Amino acid sequence: MKTVFRILILAILPLSCLWAQNDDTTMDSVSYSLGVLVAQNLKSQGFSELNAEQFASGVVDVISGSGQRISTEQAQVMVNDFMQKAQEAQFSVNIEKENAFLEENAKKEGVIVLPSGLQYEVIEEGEGESPSAQDKVVAHYKGYLLDGKVFDSSYQRGEPTTFPVNGVIQGWQEALQLMKPGAKWKLYIPFALAYGERGAGQAIPPFATLIFDIELIEVQK
Repeated sequence: MKTVFRILILAILPLSCLWAQNDDTTMDSVSYSLGVLVAQNLKSQGFSELNAEQFASGVVDVISGSGQRISTEQAQVMVNDFMQKAQEAQFSVNIEKENAFLEENAKKEGVIVLPSGLQYEVIEEGEGESPSAQDKVVAHYKGYLLDGKVFDSSYQRGEPTTFPVNGVIQGWQEALQLMKPGAKWKLYIPFALAYGERGAGQAIPPFATLIFDIELIEVQK
């Protein structure tokens, strides 16, 4: 999640070129221009109702060195909390929809629900020793969203994937350590055990429940 400090850096970088190329630019114009860029970045991040006077007061306190009413650490926590709540509100409809899906899915025959919230169905039982978090595994899988959109598939690539158990999302880690070679499971992974509020690139939106068909082929100790 971006913090206000990252936003400020993003705003200052293009302005640094302005300073280098325009020696005649007055400090008043530079200061105003910086304010415009910072405000545009803040507004794009959801700070449309920002109290401009308090914002200016914070800037003055830091630049003048007269003392901050809130420490930098406290400020970062407050901004991060605000942005997380704003993002949750933005995706509240999706969160409710996906929570409702998991609640109904948990009632289906054959679906097992773990204390973490991970749900799974055993399609085929395997045999042998389950992997530990330190092992590598060879697996085939297909991952898709609740609307059925496939975002990743080793089947489509035509070959299984090898990876460390502790190198994947939490929901996978938990499931793999319960599976045995040859097992085929369907996983229903809540967003908290997947990519959370961040999502992953363009394929997986924030707060997304993920479904995986997974086949554990081999455990490499």
